[in-house]
Amino acid sequence: MKFGKEFAAQMVPEWQGAYMGYEYLKTLLKDIQTFNQRTEQQSIPHGLKRSLSMYQAFSGLLVHRHAQQSIDSPSSSSLSNVVEDHPILVSSVNRDGSYKYETTFHMQGDKGGEYELVYFRRLDDEFNKVVKFYKSKVAEVKQEAEALNKQMDAFIAFRIKHMAIIEKGPSEHDDSDDDKKGSVKPDIEAQPIEKPVIVNKFKQHKPAPLQILDRVKMNNTLETPRSTIKVFLNAPKQSGLKFNEENFKIVENKLKRAFVEFYQKLLLLKSYSFLNTLAFSKIMKKYDKISSRNASKSYMNMVDSSYLGTSDEVTKLMERVEATFIKHFANSNRSKGMNILRPKTRKQRHTTTFYTGFFAGCAFALVLALILIIRARNILNHDGTDQYMETMFPLYSSFGLIVLHTVMYAGNVYFWRRYRVNYAFIFGFKQGKELGYREVLLASFGLAVMALAGVLSNLDMEMDPKTNDYKAFTEIVPLILVLVVLVILFLPFNILYRSSRFFFLTCLFHIILAPLYKVSLPDFFLADQLTSQVQAFRSLEFYICYYGWGDFRHRVNSCKSNDVFNAFSFIVAVIPFWSRLLQCLRRFYEEKDTMQGYNAGKYFITTVALCLRTAYSLNKGLSWEISALVFSVTAAAVGTYWDLVHDWGLLQRRSRNRWLRDKLLVPRKSVYFGSMVLNVVLRFAWLQTVFNFKLFDLHKQTMITIVASLEIIRRGVWNFFRLENEHLNNVGKYRAFKSVPLPFNYDEDEVKDE
Repeated sequence: MKFGKEFAAQMVPEWQGAYMGYEYLKTLLKDIQTFNQRTEQQSIPHGLKRSLSMYQAFSGLLVHRHAQQSIDSPSSSSLSNVVEDHPILVSSVNRDGSYKYETTFHMQGDKGGEYELVYFRRLDDEFNKVVKFYKSKVAEVKQEAEALNKQMDAFIAFRIKHMAIIEKGPSEHDDSDDDKKGSVKPDIEAQPIEKPVIVNKFKQHKPAPLQILDRVKMNNTLETPRSTIKVFLNAPKQSGLKFNEENFKIVENKLKRAFVEFYQKLLLLKSYSFLNTLAFSKIMKKYDKISSRNASKSYMNMVDSSYLGTSDEVTKLMERVEATFIKHFANSNRSKGMNILRPKTRKQRHTTTFYTGFFAGCAFALVLALILIIRARNILNHDGTDQYMETMFPLYSSFGLIVLHTVMYAGNVYFWRRYRVNYAFIFGFKQGKELGYREVLLASFGLAVMALAGVLSNLDMEMDPKTNDYKAFTEIVPLILVLVVLVILFLPFNILYRSSRFFFLTCLFHIILAPLYKVSLPDFFLADQLTSQVQAFRSLEFYICYYGWGDFRHRVNSCKSNDVFNAFSFIVAVIPFWSRLLQCLRRFYEEKDTMQGYNAGKYFITTVALCLRTAYSLNKGLSWEISALVFSVTAAAVGTYWDLVHDWGLLQRRSRNRWLRDKLLVPRKSVYFGSMVLNVVLRFAWLQTVFNFKLFDLHKQTMITIVASLEIIRRGVWNFFRLENEHLNNVGKYRAFKSVPLPFNYDEDEVKDE
């Protein structure tokens, strides 16, 4: 692999703009190379090339093209040799109150020297950019190290108090008792920002004084519906320290997470320094090769002596973090501690690829068998076809909608990775546990195989002529499939992607209890997905009605004539939109962002439109049709505008990519324009439910499923560009880490916050 591709592959996605512009500098070197080649070809007449090459070892005609000599001045020859050996001089100058590195190019008078001058100016810009960014990030981690120092002081004092209560019960402890417990000062000492956070490991430290607990309070960051209600009612907070086992575990786990996250930052900073230093070395070697000069040594001496090359704060901080974590959180077991600190990489398993292909083949074979059986038995013209489509088809179509959605998500994951969208960071997946597209496809095809096998088992239209009923077992196959899926989803054992399942259930729980939980991106992103699964929710309602109050042995039910069922058809359909509306109101209240208020209005209009369309489908009439049409058109127009402008960040007239964004991850602009057109078309697919178009003489249930599938496809396309826009916002702000809540809050911190 060429260095340019390797360099790009190892970048922190959110810091791309802060890395050295290697590819850009390569284009400048190509300009120099092209000029040199063109000059050499033009400088020597074609007829003299052969004769000149014969005498080049003896003649003074062919001198080095960069040697500027004066025949009349011998001293100029020696000066030229010095300049030839040192074509550049790099120095540090004060510009606007800050020191920057500038390169003086001594060979500007040469032919093509202006190209090389431009190259060095851009090279200096890139280097100063890298140094400035690196300094700012080192300053940030030093401040965070100081905060962790204070947290560790409080933690050690908390642990001493906690252990004393366990061993002796609640009592007062003097300093001598604390000394006997052998507690030590935390490894990272609080230092002023200007000084590196380094502690002499041979220095003896006294135990952390218990008096520090008088100045700290517990940070209760675990949000629950109860805590939200208390905040809304302005109930007094209970911030007193309780030295029980539960609080100790909470404090310990929070600090563990904070140390792990902090260590990841240090690793990325160290990698950032190394990669950029290597990139400058590579680009200067290319310059020497193209220009036949010897400038890389001088420039790399400057790089090595700069802050980027000499700063060792990050390395020392890493050593102290490792020592602290191993001692206090891993019982001095280095292998255990480092195993927790090191970043977890997702393991690629060949069995996943094998089973994905296996289930995909099985699903394809079952679909083919289903088509052949339908044609061979002429089932579409069978007397029981309408009965089957009204009862069994809605039960199985829900599985098809879910499979389609997961397949679209697998495609999203594939393209997010291809275009380096850091979806795992944006969603907050557990490191090393995020699902790749192969794992998602495995789950999708596995569910598809189960559903298709069930369809084949229910495809027999023949009834018992004596009892006029179907086989009871095959009739409850759809219900069995639903129960199996629910059991797998809630399975507590560490199998079948438990981390991802629990993450999904947590977000789902937050959506159900909106707005009692603080809204995070995974919560509202999942809620948006559920708004595209209205038909699947209605299918679940039909499951309850069909197997609870219907006669499934005879494939008959009275659901659609049941007023309770029809009333719940409204409720079930609007639940995802209502949850999304409440999430927007919560964010509007907390963030004071007026756009969230407008977004809530969008979901309210969509909810009204959906209710009117449902009412029209149950009660045909001109007034219902007009109302449903007006509100649906309004909701679709507002939703389309919101998708393109706010969620995708497109339709920017003054962008350098007209009507798109300034930054695009997909090279082809036609992809964006095509997606916008597709979004508009699929947004108005609901028109079929109002005007009831007759396409290919399909059954009503088939058309409902097709329209629902088109909405899922639209959502899948929306997912990619929505997360791409979120990723670019993070890149613009260099946000590569999420803030980690710390367990303690000092009194002086509260004063600063106020």
